[in-house]
Amino acid sequence: MTKRVDPLRIALRVGVYVVLYFAGAFLFGPLLMWAGGYMVGITTTGLATALFANWLALRIYEGRRVVDLGLWPNRASADNLALGIAGGTAAACLVLGPALAVGAAHFVRSPAGQPSAGAALVLAILLAAGAAGEEIFFRGYGFQVLVAACGPWATVIPVGIVFALMHTANPSATWFGIANTAGFGVLFGYAYLRSRDLSLPIGLHFGWNITLPLFGVNVSGLRMDMTGHAMVWTAGKIWSGGDYGPEASLLTSGVLVLLFLYVRKAPVRRQFSPLTGPAGGSVRCEPLPPSRLQS
Repeated sequence: MTKRVDPLRIALRVGVYVVLYFAGAFLFGPLLMWAGGYMVGITTTGLATALFANWLALRIYEGRRVVDLGLWPNRASADNLALGIAGGTAAACLVLGPALAVGAAHFVRSPAGQPSAGAALVLAILLAAGAAGEEIFFRGYGFQVLVAACGPWATVIPVGIVFALMHTANPSATWFGIANTAGFGVLFGYAYLRSRDLSLPIGLHFGWNITLPLFGVNVSGLRMDMTGHAMVWTAGKIWSGGDYGPEASLLTSGVLVLLFLYVRKAPVRRQFSPLTGPAGGSVRCEPLPPSRLQS
């Protein structure tokens, strides 16, 4: 017998989850930005508020812990994270490497000079925190409740579009760039569906984001200098993405197709998801660690 879905109940839970996120940003944001400055503050606020919203929503509605979202501290998560980082890194190299090889782009020294090793490490940590914060929020409690209630693709596509629209305020955003960002949002949602593990989309997101500044190009309109060099294109904006970066490039559109195939074919270790239920078909899930809170 099919379980009846109460739309009002689902809307209330997702709505409360989103309100908790923005309330957390209002509470934590000013303090973290005061303590760490703009870049550190905005990144840590995103991660802190995502964890806060998920923790409280899970406590209120499910009696579960944050790890039940797909943040298991096990070998399967580590393997999925590594697969994600490898895929995201390789995708960025496929977009940027051929342009350098054929002379459509070249490196120049950055006007800011060579950053210190410590500064580069801090930036890498911030990029990891940013990727984790966005994935925990967008593919966390609200997303997983909707997957269980509405179905996979009825959730993945709209949430991917919302993920992209949240980037419209970024510097130099273009509609083509936002369309590609929506493609990434759908990809990350699909990665969760394949693995039922947030480690895979976090890895994909981080792998892409860390590779772009290593090449010296913008990340969603943001300049992040890690090497003291910048990649300058001689080809047009349709190939380079302009000031928004490669996410507004036609090359990225093509590589996104390859990334979907990669996620489909990669040896992902599927985990059990308490919120969305067991995997469909004959896919074998990793055993579920005991995590329900004791009353």
